[in-house]
Amino acid sequence: MKFVDEYRDPQAAAKFTQKISEITTRPWTIMEICGGQTHAIVKNGIDLLLPKEITLLHGPGCPVCVTAVELIDKAIAIALQDEVIFCSFGDMLRVPGSREDLLSARARGADIRTVYSPLDAVKLAENNPERKVVFFAIGFETTAPGNAAAVYQAKQQGLSNFFLLVAQVLVPPAIEAILSAPDCAIQGFLAAGHVCTIMGYTEYEKLSAKYGIPMVVTGFEPLDILQGIYMTIAQLEQGRVTVENQYSRGVSREGNREARRVMNEVFETVPRKWRGLGEIDGSGLGLKADYRPYDAEIKFKLSDLSVEESSECISGLILQGRKKPYQCPAFGANCSPEHPLGATMVSSEGACAAYYNYRGRKDGKSDVLGEK
Repeated sequence: MKFVDEYRDPQAAAKFTQKISEITTRPWTIMEICGGQTHAIVKNGIDLLLPKEITLLHGPGCPVCVTAVELIDKAIAIALQDEVIFCSFGDMLRVPGSREDLLSARARGADIRTVYSPLDAVKLAENNPERKVVFFAIGFETTAPGNAAAVYQAKQQGLSNFFLLVAQVLVPPAIEAILSAPDCAIQGFLAAGHVCTIMGYTEYEKLSAKYGIPMVVTGFEPLDILQGIYMTIAQLEQGRVTVENQYSRGVSREGNREARRVMNEVFETVPRKWRGLGEIDGSGLGLKADYRPYDAEIKFKLSDLSVEESSECISGLILQGRKKPYQCPAFGANCSPEHPLGATMVSSEGACAAYYNYRGRKDGKSDVLGEK
């Protein structure tokens, strides 16, 4: 496939792997922060090709996975109301709340619709003035401009029946929460290229300097990831600490200024609870005062909830990079994509789903290559 195959060239991958081996002289631990990168690593066996000294950890890089159980429960409560059309991206429908998921709520009669853009939900509100249309706004900084544009457009059109249930999260505060843990063993980061396409990487420069840790903005194809790992290991071996940009074909240091302008018009930073990480100050986006009439939590008077997550599921430890999916006793037994205990098994970017689909459905290890 033109413009894709060149990033999946096996011969080029072998050369990168050899170069990584040549410069690696001691053990190093690197975390990738993007679920898309996790799936590419596991699917292509990238971690199994690396020298045994290099350990890759999978971070909280899946926005579906880190959406708090309480927000899933609130989404279900809203969707079950008679006058509501509840809109969501498809990968949220099977994420378990405390008792059920949105797909189960739809089976019970809720009008839940899968959309491909928040602007689809705005159009539904325009065409159904007698209904309340709610869009489940999840995602990292990547989806925030589109969600902000939807609210902005609804306001410009004078729509009073469009609302957002906001679950937007920000990556840098989560990275800092992980790095500030007293027992953190991470020595380098692969930063998510799509997030940095919007935001640039100046925030990562601050984190890199503060914690003395190299970070490389990295793309999602096998050669992107191998080059990102090579650049990270080179910094570590040379004792350098900086932010480098492997994904230069999509990312600039300042990011997309127009996208950030739309975000800043509509959203402000707020505390946000992350599944598996708890509440992180300044790690979420909420609607600014001028756009609060479009806030679904306010409109539907949803009280604060406190929900206990499944004690059988260790997705929190997986999202922190402290455990691999196959180290969960429920993996492939009591937990599968058809019957997930946690979001990391059901999401298309979840680490558990990656290991289940690509490494063996019983123990999460490669049937052929084994696990380092």
